[in-house]
Amino acid sequence: MSDTQTHYRTCNLCEAMCGIEITHADGKIQSIRGDKEDPFSQGHICPKAVALQDIHEDPDRLRRPMARVGDSWQEISWKEALDRAAEGLQKVQAEHGRNAVASYLGNPNVHNTGAMLLGRLLHNSLKTRNRFSATSVDQLPHHIVAHHLFGHQLKIPVPDIDRTDFMLILGANPIASNGSIMTVPNVKKRLQAIQKRGGQVVVIDPRRTETAAMASSHHFIRPGADVLLLLAFINVLFTDNLVRHDSRALALCDDLDVLPEAVAPWTPERVAPLTGMDAGDIRQLVKAFCAAERAVCYGRMGVSVQEFGLLSQYLVMLINLLTGRLDEEGGMMFTRPAVDVLGHTGPGRLGRNHTRVRQLPDFGGEFPVSALAEEILTPGEGRIRALVTVAGNPVLSTPNGGQLDDALASLDFMVAIDFYLNETNRHADLILPPVSPLEREHYDVIFHMLAVRNTARYADALFSPPKDALHDWQIYLELADRMDPPKSLRDRASRALLRRTGPRGLLAVMLRSGVWGRGLRPGGLTLGKLRRHPHGIDLGPLTRALPGALKHADKRIHLHTAFYLPDLLRVERHFFGDDAIPPEQPLLIGRRHVRSNNSWLHNSHRLVKGKSRCTAMIHPSHAQALGVNEGDLLSITSRVGSIEVAAEITTDIMPGVVSVPHGWGHQRAGIRQQIAAEHPGVSVNDLTDDQRIDMLSGNAALNGVPVTVTRAHALANAV
Repeated sequence: MSDTQTHYRTCNLCEAMCGIEITHADGKIQSIRGDKEDPFSQGHICPKAVALQDIHEDPDRLRRPMARVGDSWQEISWKEALDRAAEGLQKVQAEHGRNAVASYLGNPNVHNTGAMLLGRLLHNSLKTRNRFSATSVDQLPHHIVAHHLFGHQLKIPVPDIDRTDFMLILGANPIASNGSIMTVPNVKKRLQAIQKRGGQVVVIDPRRTETAAMASSHHFIRPGADVLLLLAFINVLFTDNLVRHDSRALALCDDLDVLPEAVAPWTPERVAPLTGMDAGDIRQLVKAFCAAERAVCYGRMGVSVQEFGLLSQYLVMLINLLTGRLDEEGGMMFTRPAVDVLGHTGPGRLGRNHTRVRQLPDFGGEFPVSALAEEILTPGEGRIRALVTVAGNPVLSTPNGGQLDDALASLDFMVAIDFYLNETNRHADLILPPVSPLEREHYDVIFHMLAVRNTARYADALFSPPKDALHDWQIYLELADRMDPPKSLRDRASRALLRRTGPRGLLAVMLRSGVWGRGLRPGGLTLGKLRRHPHGIDLGPLTRALPGALKHADKRIHLHTAFYLPDLLRVERHFFGDDAIPPEQPLLIGRRHVRSNNSWLHNSHRLVKGKSRCTAMIHPSHAQALGVNEGDLLSITSRVGSIEVAAEITTDIMPGVVSVPHGWGHQRAGIRQQIAAEHPGVSVNDLTDDQRIDMLSGNAALNGVPVTVTRAHALANAV
């Protein structure tokens, strides 16, 4: 009988970076608990952590390459799979040009050390400009604002939640998401701590979320109207002389003189009827925020994925700037990560290229994924004819998933790097499954850059992969060798080194050369030191970083008012023009649950058991008008599709708003996820519209989608 062993690592299923303690024996996991000695999470975990075991042990998880044979699948060798993948992609490019191949990266890539450090191997070998990812259905506005104001797309300040006295939260539900663009384990305890020290947590959201329920106050807002509230907020700052002209950060800004005139028309009284918030409440909110000694304004997913997502995130940052909250304790602060990838990643550029059909701009070399289906379906030169997906399921996670589903069926060739057969890669010709999360080393390259406290933590793989298994980065390297063979002795030596050291070697160099590594001096942070501290190392609270943190050559904050302020004309037309959405129009929003992050987790019995969470939240007044009772089927229809889903009648939703969660819809034939298929739900992205985007950024507008809601099979009750 083998002795039980203990392994420490970070849970990599969401952004929170909770430390976990895994006990195991004879290659079997016995338990997963919170690591009480982790200096950052201090023993906290959420229910998702157990899914690491479920994914590792899942009989549905693919472990060998799969090739399509008619309507079935056949296991093949790695050599044959990689040869066929390279040959198929090269054939399409030879016949139709290199841009006839596209790639799509899903959310799990950012939680994967190898994917983050060595993903360039895949991109470079494909040689295509047609790159897409989940970024443009999520956080793209954050990157563009950081690029414009601070000089780099990853130079994103985060709320100093542990020292703030007033946290204003718009369009975010951190208790369910565990933080987002704000890496923060045990966020509920941290929010409660604000209140215990006499501070306030104020939530603005169309739904009384789990976070709103414990907040000091909550205000409903009509979906998509955040931009109006934010403009009115800044209007009050100027008219009531609340701008902190003496702040250090504001002294680094130019173009401030154009702001008062730009926001002058946007008074609380003008925007109140369209936001659903009282003008007096808006004015009181501004005064309370400014009166707090330390305050921060934080806008997240619900703010980003609407038609004015980029302008709204810009206004959020302006509020922090104008009130003296940027780069100050308790406000928005910059991190000092042990591994800083800014020098290895482009600063970002908006509009260098544009999509073929709609002329949508790229950012950082990626096009908006809302354009992917039309780029496949629209005939003509430059049409996408082949696709490589990596850990992604865009049929369920991007707008107008039904259209994309049809588009994927028309491709000449498709390769998926994924260990599940899902709704997207059921269309693939080949599936190349990497090792499980517990069979690879882990360091959170990105989320340490977004953490509310500076820490570092590394873990070796818990289990050794089977001999015939490949890491994702090894798959990239093998494809690169076939599609883009090394052309010089230096290239051959570089790839040989990567093959031998993998991401660990690059990580070791980046740690030693980072701000905490201090080159070759003794006492600096190294990979060896992290391996000797399996619970992680605390590097201290966030500290002031301006102007040094700025990546602009002049070390100033560039407000780019000439780019952002003209978008106010679009705001005017949208809310006050002839085509403005009438107030009685039902609007669709999404939602998230703490047990769900992406469609992978729906194949974990422990995470999907119990009462169905795929329901349509609807206000009692709306339900009464429809003649709908709890559990009745609702038919919800948008321009692009229709779904039927059970009604959940609750006062936690704003009247006239309907909420359906993201990530479900496992009823499509051909997937190999048995538990998910038994709990299929419906896909909210069969309703979201690929034509509804934020024109300034190209980001998808998934919130505030106009819909028709009826009782199923009772069209006479249409509202």
